[in-house]
Formats: sequence, structure tokens, C-alpha cells
Amino acid sequence: MSRIGKKPVELPKGVTAEIKGQTIEVKGPKGARSFTATDDVDLVLEDGSVAVKPRGLSKRARQQWGMTRSMVENLTVGVSTGFKKELEIQGVGYRANMQGKDLKLALGYSHDVIFEVPEGVTVSAPKQTEIVVEGMDQQLVGQVAANIREWRKPEPYKGKGIRYKGEFVFRKEGKKK
Repeated sequence: MSRIGKKPVELPKGVTAEIKGQTIEVKGPKGARSFTATDDVDLVLEDGSVAVKPRGLSKRARQQWGMTRSMVENLTVGVSTGFKKELEIQGVGYRANMQGKDLKLALGYSHDVIFEVPEGVTVSAPKQTEIVVEGMDQQLVGQVAANIREWRKPEPYKGKGIRYKGEFVFRKEGKKK
């Protein structure tokens, strides 16, 4: 039995769900998102919540059960509150600022890095050493944050680079004479 799959997904205030076959469309204050489930599960809308039930006891049906429930929950959270990833920049001369819709990063290269922000995500730089990535799609928000971090991962000797807020970077001791 799936512990995650058994729980119904409660719809918060202001969020509505509509099921057509295997597709669920969720609408909320931030917008609308949809997800198409596999044929291994059934989606049922019952008094303000969405329940996911497996069709049979096959291994695939049980796998899809919990995954589908998590996807539906991510849809409801995305259209009601949204997702957010915070990055921080450490290093002398390393900074970020917005240039129109693009993110301009000074990361110690001979040139500035211009990061084009994809559609569906908003990126802001409240301080020169902070970047905030927000959006409705959890996967897209995480991928954009990872792409920004990829430009200069935190290095273990001085700790310079772009890291997630609260991320621990294991520090190494340098060479000894």
C-alpha cells in the first residue's frame, strides 16, 4: 500500500479542479495547470479533494499511484502559492542583477554571463548576492535554479560560487608546505 497515494489531495480555498478522463486541470489565483495521468490509476474528485486510486495491484500501478498523487499535489500548491528557490552568491566581485528580463551575472569570468529567463518563471535579484527563482511549475523552478548554479558551483577551498540558500559546502584545507 502506498502511504502517499492513500492520502487525498485537499484543494485550498480559491482552487478548483476538473477531471476529464485521465487529465486533471487545476485552476487557482496564480493560473491554471494540467497533468495527464497514466491508465494505471483513476482520478476521483470528491467533496473538495482529489483522490487517486490504483487500477489493480501490479507493480506499475502501485508506482504510478504515489507519483500521480504527488503530481496532483504539486499542481495545487503551484496554482495557489507557487514554488520558490533562493540562491546566494559568495565571492569577491561576484554579483547578480536584472537587466530587463535577463539575469546578468558577474562570476569572475572575463565577461558577464547573461542568463535568459525562460517563460513561466520569474527571476529577481533583491540584493547583488541573492537570486530568487519563483513560478508555478516545481520542476521548471528547480531546473532554472540548477542552471544558474551551474555557471559557478561552490568550490570547497574558498567556498566561492553560487549555492542554494542554506546549502552546506564541505570545506577542504589547502596544501601544506
